[in-house]
Amino acid sequence: MSMESGIRRAADAFASSFRDAINARGLTLARLHELLRSRGNSVSMATLSYWRSGARRPEGVQSMAALTDIEELLGLERGALTALLGTTNRTGPLGPNQFPLDEAELERAVKEVYAALGARYPDPSRELTTHSVTDVDAVGNVWRSLTRSIVQSTVGTIRAIPFLELTPGERTPAPLIEAVSGGRIAARHSHPNGEVHGVLFELEAPLIAPETSIVEWSVEYPPGYPPQRETGHALARQSRELLVWTRFHPDALPDRIEERVETPAGVTTTVLDLGGRSSVHQVRRAFGPGVLGVSWSYDDGR
Repeated sequence: MSMESGIRRAADAFASSFRDAINARGLTLARLHELLRSRGNSVSMATLSYWRSGARRPEGVQSMAALTDIEELLGLERGALTALLGTTNRTGPLGPNQFPLDEAELERAVKEVYAALGARYPDPSRELTTHSVTDVDAVGNVWRSLTRSIVQSTVGTIRAIPFLELTPGERTPAPLIEAVSGGRIAARHSHPNGEVHGVLFELEAPLIAPETSIVEWSVEYPPGYPPQRETGHALARQSRELLVWTRFHPDALPDRIEERVETPAGVTTTVLDLGGRSSVHQVRRAFGPGVLGVSWSYDDGR
């Protein structure tokens, strides 16, 4: 079977299941469009109609983000429709690739760390979906973070991906960055300014565009590391979904929590509330380039 016929069959299977799910839920296409708009998804009525008829199939980050919402709105298991799409020979719209922070000196240091690691700048991979989980210790400081990401090659073949820890304006020793799954740490380098620490994550197998892989890595902070009361994740390209989950020790529930979102459009801050919980999570779809983060503090002066 040719690639073209395989893609056609996948599109037909998707369209049929999409139609059945809409009918089973008793929704009109107009109502589904309205619900998607209320979630910030700007997929058009025409596009939804094309998907339902099989004339087109979802492609690209924004369409896949809409599809995730559609599965939820139609009461389907996550991935029920996405799995029917099969493979594609397109990466979809990539959007801009730019340094997520508006700090020229820091970007220069990042470029130097990339060069020392033997990595291309900008990195030709992108994160399709990333979940970043940070644990806070009993005195209120970050002690460990774990990040799992679906990464994609956007062009050519990728064998390794650089991952960095940034502490803008603060000189720190190198944290302990380790590969958990999906590859190994092939190289490490810290910039002399102490604000940029990087590793080269060598993948288990090369990625040929537009293939994807799942990687997972951890960051721990050694004794004597400057107290960190903020966490977050930075993206150089738009991601389908970004989750930042911060979990506090029961003896260190903060008195104040503030979300910070930095994008090319500017910086916004929002006060958050634990609401009786011991953690706070932030979710953004079709987010990036930019930084999604959170900081916290205590009234007792700790």
